[in-house]
Amino acid sequence: MYGFSIQLDDSFENAISRVTQLLQAEGFGILTEIDVQATLKKKLGIEGRPYTILGACNPPLAHQALEADPDIGLLLPCNVVVRQEADDSITVAFMDPAAVLGLVNKPGIDALATEVRGKLERVRDALG
Repeated sequence: MYGFSIQLDDSFENAISRVTQLLQAEGFGILTEIDVQATLKKKLGIEGRPYTILGACNPPLAHQALEADPDIGLLLPCNVVVRQEADDSITVAFMDPAAVLGLVNKPGIDALATEVRGKLERVRDALG
């Protein structure tokens, strides 16, 4: 698996707000916010359910990773998906940094990935 998730009984907007606040509490900022629903509508004329990708970054941990391997930027930031399901429930899915950074064979990256995963798991758990 390359991610983990939680199902919420919440509004889409509130879920994004809560995820953003909880990520901030763990030291992450949101570098990018991609409104997939709006992009598909604009580019392809496709009507879809709300779907947003948040690009989350913890600057001190990202710096450590980049120091270990400058090419690790190809695997950053940590993406978090907030999407509305057909039954109107909300899924919040987190990229598993341990799975993604497991591709990097450099000293210290495994421990760093485990630390980042722990932070993201605390966000997931706090949402429930």
